[in-house]
Amino acid sequence: MIAAVAAAGGAAVALAPAADAAPACQVAYQGNPWAGGFTANVRITAGAQAINGWTLTWTYTGDQRVTNGWNATVRQSDQTVTATNLSWNGSLAPGGSTEFGVQGTWTSANPTPTAFTLNGLSCNEPGPTPSSPPPSPSGPVSPSGSVSPSGPVSPSASGSTGPGGGCGSAALCDGFENQPGGTPSGSWSVVYPNCSGTGTATIDTSVARSGRRSVRVAGGAGYCNHVFVRSTVDLSSIRPVWYGRFYVRHTTTLPATHVTFAAMRDAADNGKDLRIGGQNGALQWNRESDDATLPEQSPTGVSLSRPLATASWTCVEYRVDGTAGHLQTWIDGAPVTGLVIDGVATRDIDSQWLNRANWRPNLTDLRLGWESYGNDADTLWFDDVALGASRIGC
Repeated sequence: MIAAVAAAGGAAVALAPAADAAPACQVAYQGNPWAGGFTANVRITAGAQAINGWTLTWTYTGDQRVTNGWNATVRQSDQTVTATNLSWNGSLAPGGSTEFGVQGTWTSANPTPTAFTLNGLSCNEPGPTPSSPPPSPSGPVSPSGSVSPSGPVSPSASGSTGPGGGCGSAALCDGFENQPGGTPSGSWSVVYPNCSGTGTATIDTSVARSGRRSVRVAGGAGYCNHVFVRSTVDLSSIRPVWYGRFYVRHTTTLPATHVTFAAMRDAADNGKDLRIGGQNGALQWNRESDDATLPEQSPTGVSLSRPLATASWTCVEYRVDGTAGHLQTWIDGAPVTGLVIDGVATRDIDSQWLNRANWRPNLTDLRLGWESYGNDADTLWFDDVALGASRIGC
């Protein structure tokens, strides 16, 4: 069933009559394929008109079938796919952008779609020239960055964010803008657990989700080529319930073997780590002390988690309740079914985790970086990191 088309509206901006009008919208579709499957990050950028509610439509010319989506309600009928905004990302200022993702399968062909329609108007093509300029808005409209259809997607922040953007009253709130460059310092230190190899962590001024700086981690294959940046901020005030948020940008897809890109020391588990990473191509939690995973690494368990996009920013949120032993995870503002511990064992999700009775974590630090337990390397970036006693949002 194809979703209903939403009407475009909102504040108008003055357009001078011209022979070639600006595109009504722009769409950048960036696929991340593998044998038999794919994810794709889709970025919508408004043209000169504001958008209040959107439905994007495209048609696959191969045998792709969408199985999952995030940051949008995604449906497929035959080869036609429609994606409709969620409650928090439907309004775009002129030039404003938002992103969503899809996951799917294919058998014989997976060509990239090239024709997109947003609210009935073709994107990446000139729109109709108005016969007379529409009225100017009564108040100023602040446009965010736009995307050229012939160039790469900008890694800067989009014009629309999820619920609860910013940091609120978080104890840790850092976009690395105060870092002078080079090796992270001050409120962050570079650490190499157990051994030191080729991994590096630096302040990058060419890639950032917001502002002009991020942390770039070049993580090598093999255990000793790991590297992390560790927050030196006192985090004791936010226990026993931690809400975390960070943005991460991967160069390669999460591998089949186990990797870690975020770790927190658990003082209640002999100082072993509670880890966020990947395995079998999807996001997972791992408990270092007994190697328990969330979800369980069965086909069903893995399908209840999420892969992470490459070459675009992903917002990772989590809640760790040290009193109840519960855990929740959100990706780009959406809860992930397979990454929840609620105290009641659920097959393929947290049964293995709950084999240990009375798990009550007492987290003491945060480290972001790369640790590979196989032959997998990655270059990744981190930005807009926050920890607090209440949910921070994307």
